[in-house]
Amino acid sequence: MEREKHQLDRIDRKILDILQREGRIAITELASRVGLTTSPCAERVRRLERDGVITGYAATVSPAALDKPLLVFVEIKLVAKGADVFDTVREELLLMPEVLECHLVSGEFDYLLKFRLRDMREYRSLLGNILKRLPGAAESRSLIVMEEIKESLYLPLAR
Repeated sequence: MEREKHQLDRIDRKILDILQREGRIAITELASRVGLTTSPCAERVRRLERDGVITGYAATVSPAALDKPLLVFVEIKLVAKGADVFDTVREELLLMPEVLECHLVSGEFDYLLKFRLRDMREYRSLLGNILKRLPGAAESRSLIVMEEIKESLYLPLAR
């Protein structure tokens, strides 16, 4: 039996807002900022994790520091479409660590992929590998990012 989802109240939303911005904040500081004592605040955070509202915590790493300054988006169009083709493509893309994001999209193309790479030579090699591995990849279009204006994982919360 599926557990009933807890509705997010004002305090839950404030906790989520703060944790998105400051994931390493001490629970005592978090509690103080949301107007709770430590134990109830910690329980709320555990509940948000348990309910799948908070899905994880991560460090944000500079791509330049890892010699991955090139940001590329690739659109892939398939010749054939169907559940079995989409399943196979999904399995192949999940196996590729270079794929940072993969989205099945509506429109002219079927997939939108995101990569962070060292240079165009690495990209050319990677694209060739992708097109060989994907069944029925008919066409691709590359979008090379010239300037990154904004990139965020922060989800604004209505209060």
